[in-house]
Amino acid sequence: MRSSGILMHITSLPGPYGIGTMGREAYRFVDFLKAAGQSYWQILPLTPTGFGDSPYQSCSTFAGNPYLIDLDALAEEGLLKREALASHDWGAQPERVDFGRLYIHRWQVLREAYAAFPGSEEFDCFCRRASSWLPDFALFMALKKEYGGAWYTWPEALKRREPDAVWHARQSLRDEIRFQSFVQFAFFHQWEALRGYAHRSGVRIIGDVPIYVPYDSVEVWASPELFRLDAQLAPEAVAGCPPDAFTEDGQLWGNPLYRWDTLRKDGYGWWIRRLAAAGELYDVVRFDHFRGFESFWAVPYGDETARGGAWEPGPGLEFIRAVQRALPGLKLIAEDLGYLTPEVLRLRDESSLPGMKVLEFAFDSREPSDYLPHNYTRNSVCYTGTHDNMTMRQWFDTASPDAAAYAREYLALTEQEGLVWGCIRSAMASVSDLAVIQMQDYLDLGGEARMNFPGTTGSNWGWRAADGYLDASLARRIRSLTTLYGRLGDQAEKKEINTHE
Repeated sequence: MRSSGILMHITSLPGPYGIGTMGREAYRFVDFLKAAGQSYWQILPLTPTGFGDSPYQSCSTFAGNPYLIDLDALAEEGLLKREALASHDWGAQPERVDFGRLYIHRWQVLREAYAAFPGSEEFDCFCRRASSWLPDFALFMALKKEYGGAWYTWPEALKRREPDAVWHARQSLRDEIRFQSFVQFAFFHQWEALRGYAHRSGVRIIGDVPIYVPYDSVEVWASPELFRLDAQLAPEAVAGCPPDAFTEDGQLWGNPLYRWDTLRKDGYGWWIRRLAAAGELYDVVRFDHFRGFESFWAVPYGDETARGGAWEPGPGLEFIRAVQRALPGLKLIAEDLGYLTPEVLRLRDESSLPGMKVLEFAFDSREPSDYLPHNYTRNSVCYTGTHDNMTMRQWFDTASPDAAAYAREYLALTEQEGLVWGCIRSAMASVSDLAVIQMQDYLDLGGEARMNFPGTTGSNWGWRAADGYLDASLARRIRSLTTLYGRLGDQAEKKEINTHE
């Protein structure tokens, strides 16, 4: 069935406490999606942010991001006082996330809520349900507070998880462990409510699963045998991307690589548990860096750039088939971007997974391009651009005259319709089963609204929409385009515009 959706991470929603949350604005956005005839809300990983404030560098693949917890909901439960919330400095730029300021104030507020939390059977039930990951995660976070720094700088006995040291840590840090468990309880309680509201509105969630985990993560600390570490628990090699036309030195991500031979021994059980958990969060999972399952770029640990890396074989179709057998109801999208070889394309096609078509990539030369819409196939997802790309307005502002002229000619763009809206129309008109448009493109925003510039740190992930960015006329315009190109899907009968209070 043809359908469409909007890409907008929760952190980018407006609101009073420095970052978008799972509060009122999230429910308003669901109402907007419903009114606009959209079937999907695509978001970025919901896990805690890590190095560079990136949701793709999380210390846990299972935990939720504490920054997304709605503080007003905690106040309504009697755990916080509104005047206390107002006393915190959440930043002077409401349209940017100040992650440094947020780190200080958000944790203070969550500790205040925990101090007022009496406990509940619902909390105890959550802890039991999450017993496969929560005890290790809560202990990991408690040890971070106790010792600071990354796990590989902790005392040797804790670094190596010697049983006596772990037992004593669980006893001495019992209250901090319970606090971290409370934070996760609050996150999942609110997420389940928001996702349920989305489902009742006919909106499903697309979420990301990053291919790698950071070195300083609970997964590497708790299961070092699954990663290519040496006897001192340092990485033997790390992940990255080779040099290309855009990055002379390649991209050095620094994540430890998997021991795929070890993972294979139990049928990829660790990955299957990870994806099963993702399936409980999202309705569709986007497989980040899909090409890494065919082959991956391995860089010797300690190299300052990715130039010295080499391609190594990934687990291939055997891995994908194992996932599909174990999780037959899990819907996946292959992020098949980057350096694609015939082998990568064959893996995608043999997996029967929809790939991604990014309209922004289509016009950089007159060479034949798989990203030109006449080359699309139905089993694909068309994007104007993703969170890693320029907004369409920025692309037109910076593209070469030849590329911009080619886009205007190919897409029959007119100034009357607007260049960006013409691109949106072309994405919606494509044969791809699903079309996903960045909210920034619907708002016709420029480079100031770009979410991420891969390979850089310091100013990414911070964009937030301005108050009042949603209105009924925009919803009607999107719905009209969605109807015109047969993408209403299950939203055909859901016409009303709600106002969530």
